[in-house]
Amino acid sequence: MSSALAAARATARPRRPKWRRASTIEPYLYLAPVLVLLALVMFAPLFLGLTYAFRNVQLFDPTENGWVGFQHFEELWTDDAFWHALSNTLWWTFGSLVLQFSGGFGLALLLNKKFGGRKLVQAVVFIPWAVPTFLSGLAWAWLFNPLIGPLSRWLMAVGLLAKPDNILADPDLAMYGPIIANVWFGIPFFAITLLAALHAIPQELYEAAAVDGASAWQRFTRLTLPFLAPTIAITVMLRTIWIATFADLIWVMTNGGPADSTQILATYIFSTAYSKLDFGYASAVAAVLLVLLMLYGVAVVRLRRSLLIS
Repeated sequence: MSSALAAARATARPRRPKWRRASTIEPYLYLAPVLVLLALVMFAPLFLGLTYAFRNVQLFDPTENGWVGFQHFEELWTDDAFWHALSNTLWWTFGSLVLQFSGGFGLALLLNKKFGGRKLVQAVVFIPWAVPTFLSGLAWAWLFNPLIGPLSRWLMAVGLLAKPDNILADPDLAMYGPIIANVWFGIPFFAITLLAALHAIPQELYEAAAVDGASAWQRFTRLTLPFLAPTIAITVMLRTIWIATFADLIWVMTNGGPADSTQILATYIFSTAYSKLDFGYASAVAAVLLVLLMLYGVAVVRLRRSLLIS
C-alpha cells in the first residue's frame, strides 16, 4: 500500500508555486489599462454604432427610437443615392490608390539612390503628409478656382480644358479634383514605407547577383519585388481602407457635389448623420462599408499568404 502511494505521489503533477502563477498573470495586469482604454474608446462606440443600424435614431423626432430590425438595410437596397455613392467610392479609392502607389514607389526607388541634395528632396517629398487634410483640401480648392488659382489656365494651355472653368463645378470632371489632391497627399506614405523596406534589403544580395551576371531588370524583379511584396501588400491594404473612409478632402473641396458627382459612402454617411440627423440610416450605411472593407482585408491577407506559400 505504501509503495503504491509513493508511486502515485511520484507520478502526480507537481503544483506550481504561487509566485510562478502570479508571474504568469502579471503581464496581463500591465496590459489591463490599455485593454480597458481600447474597449472604451474603440469597441464600445463600434458596438453602439452597429446597434444604431437596427434602430430608428432621428434627432428631428426623438420619440422615434425603436427597434426596426433590417428595415434600414432594405431601404439601402433600393436607395439610388447609396449605389451612386458606392460606385463613386470605388472610383475614388482605386483611382487614388493606383496613382499614389505608382508615384510613391517611383519616389522610393529614386530616393534609394545616392545623389546630391537627396536629403532636401526627401524633406520636400514628405511635406504633403505633414499638412492637415483640411488645409490641403482648401488649398487645392483654391488652386482649381479660375479666379485665384492657376490650374484651370494650365489645363486649358495643354488642351485638357476648352476654357478656364472650375472643374470642381462640372459633374463630369469634379471627381478628378479630389483625386489629384488625394494623390498629392498620399504619395509620401508609400514613399516613406517602401523606402524603409528598400533600406532593409541586404546590399550583398545585389552585389552577388551583379557578379553572377544578373541585369538591372532581373535584380529588380527577382530581388527587389520579392523582398518588398509583404510591405506592398500591407501598405496597399491599409491605404485602401484609409482612402475609402477618407471624407475630409471631398467634403472640403466639393461637399459631395455638384449633383452628388463626388459623393462617396464616407461623405454620404456624414451628410446623412449630421445634415439629415438620421443616425440610424447613416449607421446602416457605415455597417455595409465596414463589411465590405473587412471582406477586402481578408481577401488581401489570404492572397498574401498564398503568394508566400507558393
